[in-house]
Amino acid sequence: MEASMYGIDIAKSVFQVHGANASGRMVVQKRLKRGQVVDFFRALPRGIVAMEACGSAHHWGRELTKLGHEVRLIPPAYVKPYVARNKTDARDAAAICEAGSRPHMRRVPVKTIEAQADRALQRTHDLLVRQRTAAANALRGHLGEMGIVAPAGLSGLRRLIEAIETQDEAIPARLLVPLQALARQHRTLEEEVDALKAVIVARVREEADMKRLARIPMIGPMTAHAMVAAVGDGRQFNSARDFAAWLGLTPKQASSGERLASGKISKQGDEPLRRLFVLGAANALRRPDRASPWMKRLLARRPPKVAMIAQAAKTARIAWAVLVSNEEYRTNIAPAASVPPRA
Repeated sequence: MEASMYGIDIAKSVFQVHGANASGRMVVQKRLKRGQVVDFFRALPRGIVAMEACGSAHHWGRELTKLGHEVRLIPPAYVKPYVARNKTDARDAAAICEAGSRPHMRRVPVKTIEAQADRALQRTHDLLVRQRTAAANALRGHLGEMGIVAPAGLSGLRRLIEAIETQDEAIPARLLVPLQALARQHRTLEEEVDALKAVIVARVREEADMKRLARIPMIGPMTAHAMVAAVGDGRQFNSARDFAAWLGLTPKQASSGERLASGKISKQGDEPLRRLFVLGAANALRRPDRASPWMKRLLARRPPKVAMIAQAAKTARIAWAVLVSNEEYRTNIAPAASVPPRA
């Protein structure tokens, strides 16, 4: 019997294929080199091909879709329960095939090349920002050990860099060599970060979905770009709460029988995107005079950090609704009377 469902354990060079027929019985098990994958599936009848959503899965998803196969990308965490003991490539492929055959299994849409490029742009900007912060912290730390400190913030850091560049006599001469290297690195990273940010802002201005998201309060160009790069049109989520849960902004559930228990937020999903939503909410909380009536009621009975996460979750839900509806954000809608989700 011919296989109708295939599972592929993808890697850099060696791929393992597991094929099963309509009744779930294995009919194909083959090990392939990278260059053999396309030719192997070109010769097969059209079927469903499942892969873990990791590594080069989106590339192979596009290639196999061109051959007429239906590609299903499964989150790796959802494949793990189907793996038998004594892990091997063959058993991993069998587990992927089994997970892909489940009708209600959550799937990841195959990204286009443009979407992956946007994702790379956003991740590279995030990486360079972290490297810039690391260089600044190292610079402050070395000077702090010599008793030379400056106020927190960009102005204080610039004061320290100026002292290094002018070879201030308070800085030991032997310490200037590593400090000058850090100062040069910080300056270079700052220029690269600014250049990437300009590209992102330009991308937001020309992309309709990103432009609509950027008009929502507490969402700027960086968050709008990161959201579309991560989820595309967002239609893989059934509701706004599903999107907030994927971001890790909803409480963990530990319920049994009639006992309902909600814990802390899960912090699962896309960490950089979740951080952007939380930062947007944190900036809003710094201006209590501009807080909405909903936020003021929440702050009256909840700690500020809890209110911040609740606001981030609410903003994420609004962003999802704007994205999937193709409508502009409207401020004249009466606020919901329901109690905000616990965080």
